[in-house]
Amino acid sequence: MGLYYHGLRATSATYSVNFLNLIPIITFIIAIMLRAEKLMLTKWPGRMKLMGTVMCVCGAMVASLFKGRRLHLWATRLLRSHATATSPAGLHHGMVAGTLFLCGSCLSYALWFIVQVFPSKYLVTTLTCLLGSLQCFVVGISLGHSRAEWKLKWDLQLLTVVYSGVFNTGVTYVLISWVISRRGPIYPSMFSPLLLIITTAMDSLLLGTNIYLGSVLGTMLIFVGLYAFLWGKGKELQLADVAAAQKTAAVSEEEAQEQGGDDMA
Repeated sequence: MGLYYHGLRATSATYSVNFLNLIPIITFIIAIMLRAEKLMLTKWPGRMKLMGTVMCVCGAMVASLFKGRRLHLWATRLLRSHATATSPAGLHHGMVAGTLFLCGSCLSYALWFIVQVFPSKYLVTTLTCLLGSLQCFVVGISLGHSRAEWKLKWDLQLLTVVYSGVFNTGVTYVLISWVISRRGPIYPSMFSPLLLIITTAMDSLLLGTNIYLGSVLGTMLIFVGLYAFLWGKGKELQLADVAAAQKTAAVSEEEAQEQGGDDMA
């Protein structure tokens, strides 16, 4: 998270959001290399998983990079008073360093999805947040020398910090760890492109930001790709359950035959 924020500061929001769309494909590749996920291209479930992953990434890239015609979905915004955020002059600089930060962030997220092997979800979440806080504290002391940067007031800034710590970090980490333990490391990463869709819709509905044709086309690709991946993953789980049931039945039959032979003896 810290790497992503530093990459965002060094580049731009439009440039950095595209790297979030690479998390599913990076997680997919690393999980297959480490054998944390199986990919059987000889069967349709494996093909659908691969096709769904590629379609999700392509849809997110289309929604981010292609605009097209402006669409008028609703007339007004719900939050009428807001100021357009502008970046200070000279803030977005150092594209090379920013790109390296963003690549490191995507790699860290992908590896975090894969290494969720701890049985205690609450303990691993607590340790993750504690170590992340210590790292941010050391980096903050090294880079921020002004006391004003450490002060919190009873305003929207404090609400943002509390929301980010409780929901965006703590609750999210627990839920993701639980999903990974049940469905594997690739499953939660496939929902990352939905972040772009939800953010675009809420930004337009609340703040009146324009929605373009590219966003709609990208959304359709993401939904189709996500459904294809979930279908393939579900079929693989069903086949695994059937194979496990057959293996258990075979073992039970062998034990029954051995017991019958002992009784006859």
